[in-house]
Amino acid sequence: MSKLWVLGNGQLGAMLKHAGESLNVEVIPLEIDGDEPLALDVNDVVTAEREHWPDSATTEQLFQHPNFKSHRAFTVIADRLSEKQLFDRLALPTAPWSALSSDSTEVDLYAVLGSSIVLKRRSGGYDGKGQQWLRKSACDVIPQDWRGQAIAEQAIGFDEEISLVGARSALGELVFYPLTLNFHQEGILLASIAPLDRLQRYQAQAEAMLATLMTDLDYVGVLAMECFRVGDQLMINEVAPRVHNSGHWTMNGASMSQFSLHVSAVMGLPVHQPKTNDISVMINILGLEWEPRWISVPNATVYWYDKEVLSGRKLGHINLNIKSATELDASLAMLKGLLSERYDVMFDWLDKNLFKLS
Repeated sequence: MSKLWVLGNGQLGAMLKHAGESLNVEVIPLEIDGDEPLALDVNDVVTAEREHWPDSATTEQLFQHPNFKSHRAFTVIADRLSEKQLFDRLALPTAPWSALSSDSTEVDLYAVLGSSIVLKRRSGGYDGKGQQWLRKSACDVIPQDWRGQAIAEQAIGFDEEISLVGARSALGELVFYPLTLNFHQEGILLASIAPLDRLQRYQAQAEAMLATLMTDLDYVGVLAMECFRVGDQLMINEVAPRVHNSGHWTMNGASMSQFSLHVSAVMGLPVHQPKTNDISVMINILGLEWEPRWISVPNATVYWYDKEVLSGRKLGHINLNIKSATELDASLAMLKGLLSERYDVMFDWLDKNLFKLS
Protein backbone atom coordinates (compact mmCIF):
# COMPACT_ATOMS: atom_id res chain seq x y z
CA MET A 1 0.00 0.00 0.00
CA SER A 2 1.32 3.45 -0.92
CA LYS A 3 1.94 5.87 1.93
CA LEU A 4 0.16 9.20 2.41
CA TRP A 5 2.52 12.00 3.41
CA VAL A 6 1.00 15.10 5.01
CA LEU A 7 2.62 18.50 4.74
CA GLY A 8 2.22 19.67 8.35
CA ASN A 9 1.86 17.78 11.62
CA GLY A 10 -0.58 19.81 13.70
CA GLN A 11 -3.89 18.53 15.03
CA LEU A 12 -5.30 18.09 11.52
CA GLY A 13 -2.38 15.89 10.56
CA ALA A 14 -2.85 13.84 13.72
CA MET A 15 -6.54 13.31 12.95
CA LEU A 16 -5.73 12.31 9.36
CA LYS A 17 -3.24 9.78 10.72
CA HIS A 18 -5.86 8.34 13.04
CA ALA A 19 -8.38 8.11 10.19
CA GLY A 20 -5.84 6.31 8.02
CA GLU A 21 -5.41 3.53 10.55
CA SER A 22 -8.97 2.28 10.07
CA LEU A 23 -8.57 2.47 6.28
CA ASN A 24 -5.29 0.50 6.24
CA VAL A 25 -3.41 3.57 5.02
CA GLU A 26 -0.12 4.67 6.57
CA VAL A 27 -0.42 8.44 7.03
CA ILE A 28 2.78 10.32 7.86
CA PRO A 29 2.40 13.95 9.03
CA LEU A 30 5.66 15.92 8.78
CA GLU A 31 7.24 19.00 10.33
CA ILE A 32 7.24 21.82 7.79
CA ASP A 33 10.80 22.96 8.54
CA GLY A 34 12.62 19.66 8.05
CA ASP A 35 15.96 19.67 6.22
CA GLU A 36 16.56 15.94 5.60
CA PRO A 37 15.58 14.14 2.35
CA LEU A 38 12.48 11.97 2.67
CA ALA A 39 12.17 8.39 1.46
CA LEU A 40 9.17 9.03 -0.78
CA ASP A 41 8.28 6.40 -3.34
CA VAL A 42 7.07 7.49 -6.76
CA ASN A 43 3.71 5.83 -6.02
CA ASP A 44 3.25 7.53 -2.65
CA VAL A 45 0.67 10.28 -2.28
CA VAL A 46 1.10 13.76 -0.76
CA THR A 47 -1.52 16.05 0.77
CA ALA A 48 -1.41 19.01 3.16
CA GLU A 49 -3.14 20.08 6.36
CA ARG A 50 -2.44 23.77 5.74
CA GLU A 51 -2.33 26.29 2.89
CA HIS A 52 0.81 28.17 3.92
CA TRP A 53 4.27 26.89 4.69
CA PRO A 54 7.86 28.17 4.73
CA ASP A 55 10.49 27.15 2.20
CA SER A 56 12.39 24.12 3.49
CA ALA A 57 13.82 20.89 2.14
CA THR A 58 10.72 19.03 3.36
CA THR A 59 8.12 21.38 1.91
CA GLU A 60 9.97 21.61 -1.41
CA GLN A 61 10.25 17.83 -1.77
CA LEU A 62 6.61 17.23 -0.85
CA PHE A 63 5.16 20.01 -3.00
CA GLN A 64 7.14 18.93 -6.06
CA HIS A 65 6.19 15.26 -5.74
CA PRO A 66 4.18 14.13 -8.81
CA ASN A 67 1.40 12.78 -6.58
CA PHE A 68 0.86 15.97 -4.57
CA LYS A 69 -2.91 16.06 -4.85
CA SER A 70 -4.61 19.25 -6.03
CA HIS A 71 -1.32 21.02 -6.60
CA ARG A 72 -2.96 23.89 -8.51
CA ALA A 73 -5.56 24.52 -5.82
CA PHE A 74 -2.90 25.21 -3.21
CA THR A 75 -1.14 27.61 -5.55
CA VAL A 76 -4.34 29.57 -6.25
CA ILE A 77 -6.05 29.49 -2.85
CA ALA A 78 -2.96 30.29 -0.78
CA ASP A 79 -3.04 33.85 -2.19
CA ARG A 80 -6.20 35.85 -1.48
CA LEU A 81 -5.68 37.84 -4.68
CA SER A 82 -5.70 34.81 -6.98
CA GLU A 83 -8.45 33.24 -4.85
CA LYS A 84 -10.71 36.27 -5.40
CA GLN A 85 -9.83 36.33 -9.10
CA LEU A 86 -10.88 32.67 -9.26
CA PHE A 87 -14.28 33.47 -7.71
CA ASP A 88 -14.81 36.29 -10.19
CA ARG A 89 -13.78 34.19 -13.19
CA LEU A 90 -16.26 31.48 -12.19
CA ALA A 91 -18.99 34.07 -11.48
CA LEU A 92 -19.24 32.91 -7.86
CA PRO A 93 -20.66 35.54 -5.50
CA THR A 94 -18.20 37.11 -3.09
CA ALA A 95 -17.83 40.47 -1.36
CA PRO A 96 -16.84 43.38 -3.63
CA TRP A 97 -13.07 43.75 -3.42
CA SER A 98 -10.02 45.47 -4.81
CA ALA A 99 -6.32 44.71 -4.84
CA LEU A 100 -4.36 46.97 -2.53
CA SER A 101 -1.64 48.45 -4.74
CA SER A 102 1.24 50.73 -3.90
CA ASP A 103 -0.83 53.63 -5.27
CA SER A 104 -4.10 52.87 -3.49
CA THR A 105 -5.51 55.63 -1.29
CA GLU A 106 -8.18 55.56 1.38
CA VAL A 107 -10.30 57.93 -0.73
CA ASP A 108 -10.10 55.60 -3.74
CA LEU A 109 -11.08 52.55 -1.69
CA TYR A 110 -14.00 54.28 0.04
CA ALA A 111 -15.31 55.44 -3.34
CA VAL A 112 -15.33 51.88 -4.69
CA LEU A 113 -16.07 49.75 -1.62
CA GLY A 114 -17.93 52.01 0.77
CA SER A 115 -17.02 53.50 4.11
CA SER A 116 -16.32 50.25 5.97
CA ILE A 117 -13.60 48.01 4.55
CA VAL A 118 -11.65 44.97 5.72
CA LEU A 119 -8.00 44.76 4.65
CA LYS A 120 -6.73 41.19 4.37
CA ARG A 121 -3.17 40.04 3.91
CA ARG A 122 -2.79 38.05 0.70
CA SER A 123 -1.17 35.16 2.56
CA GLY A 124 -0.60 33.91 6.08
CA GLY A 125 -3.80 35.11 7.71
CA TYR A 126 -6.00 32.74 9.73
CA ASP A 127 -8.19 32.86 12.86
CA GLY A 128 -8.63 36.60 12.45
CA LYS A 129 -4.91 37.27 11.95
CA GLY A 130 -3.70 39.28 8.98
CA GLN A 131 -6.82 41.45 8.92
CA GLN A 132 -7.39 45.10 9.69
CA TRP A 133 -10.34 47.47 9.49
CA LEU A 134 -10.37 50.59 7.37
CA ARG A 135 -13.25 52.82 8.50
CA LYS A 136 -13.92 56.26 7.08
CA SER A 137 -15.57 57.41 10.32
CA ALA A 138 -12.43 56.55 12.29
CA CYS A 139 -10.06 58.16 9.77
CA ASP A 140 -8.14 54.87 9.51
CA VAL A 141 -5.13 54.77 7.22
CA ILE A 142 -3.65 52.03 5.07
CA PRO A 143 -0.58 50.49 6.76
CA GLN A 144 2.38 51.27 4.56
CA ASP A 145 3.78 47.74 4.68
CA TRP A 146 0.44 46.29 3.55
CA ARG A 147 0.54 47.99 0.15
CA GLY A 148 0.92 45.41 -2.58
CA GLN A 149 0.55 42.68 0.04
CA ALA A 150 -3.21 42.73 0.70
CA ILE A 151 -6.67 43.01 -0.73
CA ALA A 152 -9.43 45.38 0.36
CA GLU A 153 -12.89 43.93 0.81
CA GLN A 154 -16.24 45.60 1.39
CA ALA A 155 -17.55 44.84 4.88
CA ILE A 156 -20.67 42.72 4.51
CA GLY A 157 -23.66 43.04 6.80
CA PHE A 158 -24.38 39.31 6.82
CA ASP A 159 -27.16 37.44 8.60
CA GLU A 160 -24.98 34.50 9.63
CA GLU A 161 -21.88 32.51 8.76
CA ILE A 162 -22.20 29.04 7.31
CA SER A 163 -19.81 26.57 5.72
CA LEU A 164 -19.96 23.57 3.45
CA VAL A 165 -17.49 20.70 3.52
CA GLY A 166 -17.41 18.52 0.43
CA ALA A 167 -15.10 16.15 -1.36
CA ARG A 168 -14.25 15.15 -4.91
CA SER A 169 -12.69 11.87 -6.01
CA ALA A 170 -10.15 11.42 -8.80
CA LEU A 171 -13.07 10.14 -10.91
CA GLY A 172 -14.96 13.40 -10.40
CA GLU A 173 -17.45 12.00 -7.88
CA LEU A 174 -18.82 14.71 -5.57
CA VAL A 175 -20.17 14.26 -2.04
CA PHE A 176 -21.21 16.87 0.53
CA TYR A 177 -22.01 17.14 4.21
CA PRO A 178 -24.99 19.20 5.37
CA LEU A 179 -24.39 22.92 5.76
CA THR A 180 -22.84 23.96 9.07
CA LEU A 181 -23.78 27.06 11.06
CA ASN A 182 -20.74 28.74 12.65
CA PHE A 183 -20.08 31.21 15.44
CA HIS A 184 -16.84 33.21 15.48
CA GLN A 185 -15.37 35.32 18.25
CA GLU A 186 -12.58 37.74 17.34
CA GLY A 187 -12.17 35.90 14.04
CA ILE A 188 -11.76 32.47 15.68
CA LEU A 189 -14.32 29.70 15.26
CA LEU A 190 -15.86 28.97 18.65
CA ALA A 191 -18.78 26.67 17.81
CA SER A 192 -20.55 24.89 14.96
CA ILE A 193 -23.97 23.28 14.59
CA ALA A 194 -24.97 20.71 11.96
CA PRO A 195 -27.30 19.77 10.49
CA LEU A 196 -30.07 22.35 10.85
CA ASP A 197 -33.33 21.84 8.99
CA ARG A 198 -33.71 25.57 8.31
CA LEU A 199 -30.41 25.62 6.37
CA GLN A 200 -31.59 22.92 3.97
CA ARG A 201 -33.04 25.58 1.66
CA TYR A 202 -29.47 26.81 0.93
CA GLN A 203 -27.90 23.35 0.48
CA ALA A 204 -28.33 23.10 -3.30
CA GLN A 205 -27.00 26.63 -3.82
CA ALA A 206 -23.92 25.91 -1.71
CA GLU A 207 -23.26 22.54 -3.35
CA ALA A 208 -23.42 24.09 -6.82
CA MET A 209 -20.89 26.75 -5.81
CA LEU A 210 -18.47 24.29 -4.24
CA ALA A 211 -18.87 21.82 -7.11
CA THR A 212 -17.96 24.57 -9.57
CA LEU A 213 -14.78 25.32 -7.63
CA MET A 214 -13.67 21.71 -7.19
CA THR A 215 -14.35 20.83 -10.82
CA ASP A 216 -12.51 23.86 -12.19
CA LEU A 217 -9.49 23.15 -9.98
CA ASP A 218 -9.63 19.40 -10.76
CA TYR A 219 -9.56 19.09 -6.99
CA VAL A 220 -9.21 15.73 -5.22
CA GLY A 221 -9.96 15.44 -1.50
CA VAL A 222 -11.92 17.44 1.04
CA LEU A 223 -12.40 21.16 0.48
CA ALA A 224 -14.24 23.57 2.79
CA MET A 225 -16.09 26.72 1.72
CA GLU A 226 -16.96 29.44 4.24
CA CYS A 227 -19.85 31.72 3.30
CA PHE A 228 -21.80 34.72 4.49
CA ARG A 229 -25.55 34.40 4.19
CA VAL A 230 -27.17 37.65 3.16
CA GLY A 231 -30.89 37.02 2.89
CA ASP A 232 -31.25 34.06 0.53
CA GLN A 233 -27.88 34.67 -1.15
CA LEU A 234 -24.65 32.95 -0.17
CA MET A 235 -21.39 34.87 -0.66
CA ILE A 236 -18.06 33.06 -0.46
CA ASN A 237 -15.75 34.44 2.21
CA GLU A 238 -12.88 32.01 1.64
CA VAL A 239 -12.13 28.38 0.90
CA ALA A 240 -9.66 25.92 2.42
CA PRO A 241 -8.11 23.11 0.33
CA ARG A 242 -8.02 20.67 3.24
CA VAL A 243 -9.97 19.28 6.16
CA HIS A 244 -11.43 22.14 8.17
CA ASN A 245 -12.29 23.12 11.74
CA SER A 246 -15.96 23.60 10.87
CA GLY A 247 -16.08 19.95 9.78
CA HIS A 248 -14.90 18.51 13.09
CA TRP A 249 -18.48 17.66 14.04
CA THR A 250 -18.37 14.88 11.42
CA MET A 251 -16.07 12.85 13.69
CA ASN A 252 -19.12 11.88 15.74
CA GLY A 253 -22.00 13.20 13.68
CA ALA A 254 -21.59 11.31 10.40
CA SER A 255 -21.02 7.78 9.13
CA MET A 256 -17.66 8.91 7.72
CA SER A 257 -15.63 11.78 9.16
CA GLN A 258 -14.11 14.46 6.96
CA PHE A 259 -10.71 12.96 7.78
CA SER A 260 -11.64 9.47 6.58
CA LEU A 261 -13.30 11.00 3.53
CA HIS A 262 -10.17 12.98 2.65
CA VAL A 263 -7.85 9.98 3.05
CA SER A 264 -10.18 7.85 0.94
CA ALA A 265 -10.44 10.44 -1.84
CA VAL A 266 -6.73 11.20 -2.20
CA MET A 267 -5.76 7.52 -1.96
CA GLY A 268 -8.23 6.44 -4.63
CA LEU A 269 -10.38 4.41 -2.23
CA PRO A 270 -14.17 4.24 -2.62
CA VAL A 271 -15.96 7.50 -1.80
CA HIS A 272 -19.62 7.49 -0.80
CA GLN A 273 -22.15 10.00 0.50
CA PRO A 274 -21.81 10.16 4.32
CA LYS A 275 -24.94 9.71 6.43
CA THR A 276 -25.65 12.20 9.21
CA ASN A 277 -26.33 11.09 12.78
CA ASP A 278 -28.86 13.40 14.49
CA ILE A 279 -27.72 16.93 15.49
CA SER A 280 -24.14 17.80 16.39
CA VAL A 281 -22.54 20.68 18.26
CA MET A 282 -18.79 21.25 18.05
CA ILE A 283 -17.12 23.57 20.58
CA ASN A 284 -13.48 24.64 20.27
CA ILE A 285 -11.40 24.71 23.45
CA LEU A 286 -9.45 27.97 23.35
CA GLY A 287 -6.66 28.85 25.77
CA LEU A 288 -7.88 26.57 28.58
CA GLU A 289 -5.99 24.04 30.67
CA TRP A 290 -7.07 20.41 30.42
CA GLU A 291 -10.23 19.75 32.45
CA PRO A 292 -10.91 16.03 33.16
CA ARG A 293 -14.56 16.77 34.00
CA TRP A 294 -15.26 17.53 30.33
CA ILE A 295 -15.23 13.76 29.83
CA SER A 296 -18.09 13.34 32.31
CA VAL A 297 -20.51 15.48 30.28
CA PRO A 298 -23.20 13.16 28.85
CA ASN A 299 -23.01 12.65 25.07
CA ALA A 300 -19.69 14.54 24.84
CA THR A 301 -16.54 13.33 23.08
CA VAL A 302 -13.38 15.29 23.88
CA TYR A 303 -10.44 15.67 21.51
CA TRP A 304 -7.29 17.09 23.10
CA TYR A 305 -4.40 18.24 20.90
CA ASP A 306 -1.63 18.13 23.53
CA LYS A 307 -0.29 21.58 22.67
CA GLU A 308 1.21 24.30 24.84
CA VAL A 309 -1.55 26.32 26.49
CA LEU A 310 -1.59 29.87 25.08
CA SER A 311 -4.32 32.48 25.21
CA GLY A 312 -6.74 32.05 22.30
CA ARG A 313 -4.98 28.96 20.98
CA LYS A 314 -7.03 26.01 19.76
CA LEU A 315 -6.15 23.26 22.19
CA GLY A 316 -8.92 20.78 21.50
CA HIS A 317 -12.59 20.47 20.75
CA ILE A 318 -15.69 18.84 22.18
CA ASN A 319 -18.34 17.15 20.06
CA LEU A 320 -21.90 16.64 21.24
CA ASN A 321 -24.12 14.42 19.13
CA ILE A 322 -27.64 14.14 20.52
CA LYS A 323 -31.12 13.29 19.24
CA SER A 324 -33.16 14.66 22.16
CA ALA A 325 -33.44 18.43 22.76
CA THR A 326 -33.83 17.74 26.48
CA GLU A 327 -30.59 15.74 26.61
CA LEU A 328 -28.79 18.40 24.60
CA ASP A 329 -29.93 21.16 26.97
CA ALA A 330 -28.74 19.13 29.96
CA SER A 331 -25.33 18.45 28.41
CA LEU A 332 -24.82 22.11 27.46
CA ALA A 333 -25.84 23.26 30.94
CA MET A 334 -23.27 20.95 32.51
CA LEU A 335 -20.58 21.99 30.04
CA LYS A 336 -21.24 25.69 30.66
CA GLY A 337 -20.06 25.26 34.23
CA LEU A 338 -16.77 23.78 33.00
CA LEU A 339 -15.76 26.50 30.54
CA SER A 340 -14.66 30.10 31.04
CA GLU A 341 -16.83 33.23 30.92
CA ARG A 342 -15.72 33.97 27.34
CA TYR A 343 -18.06 31.14 26.31
CA ASP A 344 -21.20 32.77 27.75
CA VAL A 345 -21.99 34.56 24.49
CA MET A 346 -21.49 31.27 22.63
CA PHE A 347 -23.99 29.48 24.85
CA ASP A 348 -26.49 32.28 24.20
CA TRP A 349 -25.89 31.81 20.45
CA LEU A 350 -26.41 28.05 20.73
CA ASP A 351 -29.64 28.57 22.65
CA LYS A 352 -30.97 30.91 19.95
CA ASN A 353 -29.99 28.77 16.98
CA LEU A 354 -30.28 25.11 17.91
CA PHE A 355 -34.03 24.96 17.55
CA LYS A 356 -34.71 28.13 15.57
CA LEU A 357 -37.11 27.27 12.75
CA SER A 358 -36.40 30.04 10.23
